[in-house]
Amino acid sequence: MLNVYLLRHGETHYNADGNRYCGRIDAELTETGLAQARRVAGVLRDKVIDAVYASPLQRAYRTAEIACGNGLPVVRDNRLIELDFGTWEGKTRAAFVAENPALWDDWNASPDHVRAGGTGDTGLEAVQRMDDFFSEMMVRHDGQSILVVAHNGINRLYLAWKLGMPLKHYRRIVQENSAITVIRLGGEEEFSLLKLNS
Repeated sequence: MLNVYLLRHGETHYNADGNRYCGRIDAELTETGLAQARRVAGVLRDKVIDAVYASPLQRAYRTAEIACGNGLPVVRDNRLIELDFGTWEGKTRAAFVAENPALWDDWNASPDHVRAGGTGDTGLEAVQRMDDFFSEMMVRHDGQSILVVAHNGINRLYLAWKLGMPLKHYRRIVQENSAITVIRLGGEEEFSLLKLNS
């Protein structure tokens, strides 16, 4: 079995500025985001964490560095990178929906096969790379606990997938900046959601 502390990164200027879609834009943490990561370090201080992994984007990597708080090296893994949101990146939802409401409707109806922003990732592509990452982690860290810091879109799509939800409902799962979600992979249930957005 593998225990995972799964985080969304701390707040960025994109989150603070009308929640603009950041995607692959390499945004930095705000002072609030840095403080959020420090609070996570306090919560995890007494937990046994055997390894730390993060998306290569600096908002996730920096959150992981601060949150682990125990000197473990943070391993970047490209499979944890946020979705490519195509033409939606850098814009608020209201702005890009006004530009092309049909594309947003298509994404809402079938994010597994529709490309985000018309040119970005499909939900299924994101889920498959995240699933590949965790399958590898289950072998590498069997019986251990790891900290994984990624992003709002990919985390929620993965959770929806593992919970058997249609991917079009992924936004029903909330994951705030630097909130801790705890999952267990393997064992009798194969996947267990122990805590959400804690």
